[in-house]
Amino acid sequence: MEREFKIKGLMMDPITNSPIVILQDVERNTLLPIWVGIFEANAIALQIERVDTPRPMTHDLLKNILNHFDAEVERIVVTELKDNTFYAVIHLQRGGQPMLIDSRPSDAIALALRTDAPIFVTEAVIQNSRNISLDKEKLDPEEVREWLENLNPEDLGKYKM
Repeated sequence: MEREFKIKGLMMDPITNSPIVILQDVERNTLLPIWVGIFEANAIALQIERVDTPRPMTHDLLKNILNHFDAEVERIVVTELKDNTFYAVIHLQRGGQPMLIDSRPSDAIALALRTDAPIFVTEAVIQNSRNISLDKEKLDPEEVREWLENLNPEDLGKYKM
């Protein structure tokens, strides 16, 4: 079972100073934070802000290659959460043939933004994400969940959707 999510915003984790993509369930208030690398966050931010770069960035190049081969991104799905690492699959369609491509969620999200493809998350990931271990700082996951639930739109910085 999968649920559709949209990007709620992009922000910096105030504790680890790492970028976080905040996904929100389109039908519920469920928030899913996914910590990403700085370069991936930049690729996502560029697309959120609709910034045109003078040369194609990596995800733009991937979109151009897919277009050249008449392949379409149908959707991306965040499929697993193992050892605090999220996994995703890009669902492609080419010539009536479905293709599944393993991906990091950050790359899949950056590509989904560029191709207007929907973002889905499995129920298993949603359930498992409630138990994310934040042992970097020995934080209580419940405190982090409360922090995320109580975010104000201003907390999401200039990249809110």
